Formats: sequence, C-alpha cells, structure tokens
Amino acid sequence: MIYINNTPKYPKCMQKKPFHHLHIIISMAITPLTFISFLILTSLTTITSATEHHHPQIKHVTPSSSDQIRQACKATRNLTLCESSFSRSSNITKPTDIIQTALSMSLNNIHTAQAKVQEILKTSTNNPNRTTAAKNCMEHLRNSEYRIKSTLEALPQGKIKDARAWTSAGFAYQYDCWSGLKYVNDTKIVVDTMSFIATFLISYTSNALSMIRAYDVFGDNTTLWGPPKTERDGFWEKGEGGGHGLRVPVGLKVDVTVCKGAGGGCKYKTVQEAVNVAPDWGGGRQFVILVKAGVYKETVRVGLEKQNVVILGEGMGKTLITGDMNVGQSGVSTYNTATVGVLGDGFMASNLTFENTAGPDAHQAVAFRTSSDRSIMENCEFLGNQDTLYTNTLRQFFKSCRIEGNVDFIFGNSATIFQDCTILVRPRQVEAEKGEKNAVTAHARNDPAQSTGFVFRNCLINGTKEYMKLYNSNPKVHKTFLGRPWKDFSRTVFIGCTLEALIAPEGWMPWEGDFGLTTLYYGEYNNTGKGADTTRRVEWSSQIPHKHVNVYDITNFIQGDQWKLRS
Repeated sequence: MIYINNTPKYPKCMQKKPFHHLHIIISMAITPLTFISFLILTSLTTITSATEHHHPQIKHVTPSSSDQIRQACKATRNLTLCESSFSRSSNITKPTDIIQTALSMSLNNIHTAQAKVQEILKTSTNNPNRTTAAKNCMEHLRNSEYRIKSTLEALPQGKIKDARAWTSAGFAYQYDCWSGLKYVNDTKIVVDTMSFIATFLISYTSNALSMIRAYDVFGDNTTLWGPPKTERDGFWEKGEGGGHGLRVPVGLKVDVTVCKGAGGGCKYKTVQEAVNVAPDWGGGRQFVILVKAGVYKETVRVGLEKQNVVILGEGMGKTLITGDMNVGQSGVSTYNTATVGVLGDGFMASNLTFENTAGPDAHQAVAFRTSSDRSIMENCEFLGNQDTLYTNTLRQFFKSCRIEGNVDFIFGNSATIFQDCTILVRPRQVEAEKGEKNAVTAHARNDPAQSTGFVFRNCLINGTKEYMKLYNSNPKVHKTFLGRPWKDFSRTVFIGCTLEALIAPEGWMPWEGDFGLTTLYYGEYNNTGKGADTTRRVEWSSQIPHKHVNVYDITNFIQGDQWKLRS
C-alpha cells in the first residue's frame, strides 16, 4: 500500500469527494469527558429503552433537524456526548444523513489520533516496546479509517449489514490502538493520546455504530431507536430459516507456485514472496498461490491491499507454515507474534497447517491472525498453545479445520462461524500434571452494537491424546471451560457440538471477579457428549431458545449468502 502523509492510498472506488450534500458544520468544541469517566461510562450495561422517552408525533408534520437528531441520539450509549456533537449541525433530517455525519466526525478524529500517535513514534526511538505499540496503533488506525470510509460508501447503497460489520471493525481497531498504548503509558504524550482516543474517537464511533445498529433493526423510524440491547437483555434480531454452505471454490487456476529446495521448478521459495506479487486490491479476481509440501519457517503478512488471495497447500501436516514469535521477546506484542497475519479481504486457505512452536511456557504466541472480511478457511490446521488463533475482526468461516491450544486459544472480536471443526486442548504447563484451568475461547466484543461473536456448529471439543492422559489421571485438577469473557459483551455459542468429558460441569469461567458476567452472552443448544450436561452450568450462561437458533447460521450471522465466490 502507498501512504501519503500517513494516509493509505485506497483504490479509486474509495477516493470519493466529501459528502457536500450534508451541508453541515461539525462542532468539536465540547467539554471533553475525562478518561476515567469514559471507562465508567462504557462499562455500563444498556438499561434504558428509547421507547420510554417517545414524544408523540403529529401526523403530516415533518420533524425538525434538532428533533430528528435528539431521537437518533437516543440509540447511543453516550446521549449527552451525541447531542453535543451535533450542536451546530443543521438541515439534517434523514436518519442516514445523521449517521453519515456521525461517521464523518469519527473519521476526523481518526486523522487527529494518527497525528498524535505519529508524535509518539518520533519520541520512542530508544524504547522498543513503545515503538511497537505506536506502530501497531498506526496500523489499527489505518485499518479503522479504511473501514469507516467503506461504511460511508456502503450506506447510500443500502448495504446496512456490511456497514455494521465494517463499523464494528473500525471501533475494534480504535480500541486495540488504545489498549496497546496502555502498556507503555509512561509519558505525557501517551497519556494525552490515550485520553483523546477514549474521550473522542472511541466514543464518537460508538455513537455512529449504535445508530447503524438501530437503523438495521428498526429502519428509519427513529422513534423506535434506543440503546443497543443483546440476547442477554432478551432481545433477538431476526433470524429467518435457511442455511447457506460456504466452501473454498474448486477448480481454481494456480497463478504462482511456492516450493522448498532446489530442483522444484518454482520461481518462489517463500510464501511471502508469492503474496507480494499478488495484485493490489484484488484486480477483480482471486490470486491463487499453491504451496508445495514442506516446512516453511517464515513470518507472512497479507496486507490490507492484498485482497482475494488464496493459499492452497498439499495437505494438513504436509504444507506447514511455522514460526516461534512470542511476547517474551523484546518489542513483540501479541498482535506481532502471528506466524501468518492477514488483513486483505476475501482471503482463503485450504489444506495446510499454520503453527507457532513457542512452548507452553512462552505465553501469548499466535499461529494465525485474521482481520479479513468474507474469509474462508477449509481443511486447515492451527497449532499452538496460548492464543493459537486470533480472529481479530470482521467475518470469517472455518470449515472442517483442526485447532489445538490451551489458554484462550481461539480469541478476538470477529463474527466467526466454526463448522465441523475439531478443537483440541493441549497440555498447558511444563509440569502439566500439577493441573490447570483452560479456556477454549475468549471473545472480545466490547460494545453491544457490534455484530460480532463466535459460533460453533457441529464441532468436536476434546483433548489431544497427551492431554486426555493427564486429564484421566486426575480430572479434579485438569479443568477446561468453553470460554471466558475477554471483554464485557463477549458472545459465544455452541450449537449441535460434541462436548467431551474434559469440559467442566460449570461450562464457562469468569475472567476476573464478576467482570462481564451480567453483559456477556454464552449460549448452548442441542449439544451432546459427557461435557454437554447443563444442569450444573454457571447461572450467567444461557440455553438458546429453539426459535432463535437460526440467528447464528451462515446467512444471518455473517451474511454468507452474499459472499461472491468464484471457481
């Protein structure tokens, strides 16, 4: 990607003129909330319905701009901030224009945040951890900018589900930027930047996201708009019946081949070299890379501009991309540890293994990280220990995959469906016989308007042979749980899965204290196996009502019926 003044050069379809038709003046001269106030505010659960504050509408009278804005702001979790931010806006009556204006505010704040983080980077030459945090933050902000711009393009076209998915990701990236900086919060410029990101950037984007969610659910009747509610509040979005299968297309023509050693007849010896020659922004088609059998020890990055890349191997365990980066190394964060990291949309992979060989005592060490929208992984293997698979943002589908790890080894803030997958717990500690507590998942939804969550359908949850030997020797000290809440609106469901004996009777475990226990949604439906007995489940987990199971199918949850796949 080409960057001009730290701004990515997007494809022509993204280089639109400003939205002159809004005719607005955006005022940013509001009294900033304190950083602590933001944390308190964003930790509150949704407790108020906008229907409690309706003003009776008079037939045939068009609401004024200020009335429409007040109604629209009732969809947010930051009502006062929302109304103040629109204080000098005028001639806005359409709900979509109000949303577009809110998104434009977020975009302006992204640019301000980028300048602030750039200053952090300039002053961190001799501090590798702060340099890493700032570089990651810049990448997150660029990704957020791209997704917010994409949403501004999508809304006028009626692509509301895409708009919601992309703004959910834009919000998540902003939070990731802030979260990374908090670990290097040792200078005034970092403190000030974190305060700006929390008070303005994240809060404004949350407002826009809540409005998009309200528009998706209730349409342009703003009198029905209210703060976002979730399944935990008893609110279920529509889920019409009917699934839609997703697979990596067959018969794809190979563009380039990668192979190891001499005599292979391949132009490329590394996967990264092959990725680098893929056309930017997809070129209107899929770019197919065949990776011959072999062990490829390398770090692979598929950039935002490398869209529609397909990597085909010659079988799980035969074609293997491996690395060993972990957070114990200087200047390395969890985000950076990934052996393979993907940002470009439409990424697909089939018949290969992604691995991080950092041992069980190395803490966070990611094998595969993805922020690719409309991505399919089929017949792939993901091997690691803590944090094996990082589905960071956006929408993915994993079909017939094998995933191994121990601590939070499937984690992130994406909307991802795992179907027909085998998920295995590995021994965790060097002296594993002493016992441990493992969590299979750690979902990170941190705003109730985000359309994210983990869905497991017809999957097997078990342990490796080594782990099951330890478990059977002393079940009381070896405990495995389906998940725990990394963030307060964490959402994970298991539907029609086989849960073997290693799953603890409680089913789910807390993160720390009562964090997220009143706002998360952990659901189960029609599972089997010795670990599927729900009679002793924790009181803050749920059983999914039969009539709402379809909410979590491919069509409703990740809009898989709209993915454009080519053979």
